[in-house]
Amino acid sequence: MRIAGKTFLATGGASGLGLAAAEAIVAAGGNAVLVDVNSATGTAAAQALGARARFVKTDVTSEAEVLAAIASAVAVFGGLHGVVNAAGIGPAAKVVGKSGPHGLDLFEKTIRVNLTGTFNVIRLAAAHMLTNPPDADTGERGVIVNTASIAAYDGQIGQPAYAASKGGIVALTLPVAREFASAGIRCVTIAPGIFDTPLLAALPEAARASLGQQVPFPSRLGRPSEYGALVRHVLENVMLNGEVIRLDGALRMAPR
Repeated sequence: MRIAGKTFLATGGASGLGLAAAEAIVAAGGNAVLVDVNSATGTAAAQALGARARFVKTDVTSEAEVLAAIASAVAVFGGLHGVVNAAGIGPAAKVVGKSGPHGLDLFEKTIRVNLTGTFNVIRLAAAHMLTNPPDADTGERGVIVNTASIAAYDGQIGQPAYAASKGGIVALTLPVAREFASAGIRCVTIAPGIFDTPLLAALPEAARASLGQQVPFPSRLGRPSEYGALVRHVLENVMLNGEVIRLDGALRMAPR
């Protein structure tokens, strides 16, 4: 897909990987609608990106709020051609810890935000993209890029909820790609390793460096811009479809 002149939603777009995706889209000449629950950060991020970006406060688990974000994209920029799903949470808790069994409410919340939220955005965005005319050269009507995690494959002790939610996104990729193939809508998932996002920003520098040294090469934390670069490539490469791409420097996480 040619990004220039096209419009994309970036969930979790106020910071981290979602913002990196929006930055890559705008740099390629596209329009980015940042959706996030953090109004102050999201508004500032959209303003920094300039006239081809907007922020819409959105809870990805809400049908009404996601529909409002899509309507805003269409009203401001004239359409919707893709979505990057990067919104998510990452709580840590053992199945049975010192204080007892894993809270069921925490498990359900993680699944709801990470997996159900991703599916909610997919279904509503795809319904709109199906109305797009196919591209004259590629036949594309839209692109869906999801964000899983290598925890879907290498989940560590203390990550049952997070790993399950990201594993669900991995499993969702192929059936979505197959369903929309005849309509020219692609679906690809990126599974990042350890990235330098706000989730890790509060850690001491020594702890951050130690995490980075676990990565075979390059032995450092991933940079959000590297995720953004892959998002751009996925959007532009029409042959990428139905695949989950690990972006992890060859990292395979240990049990703990």
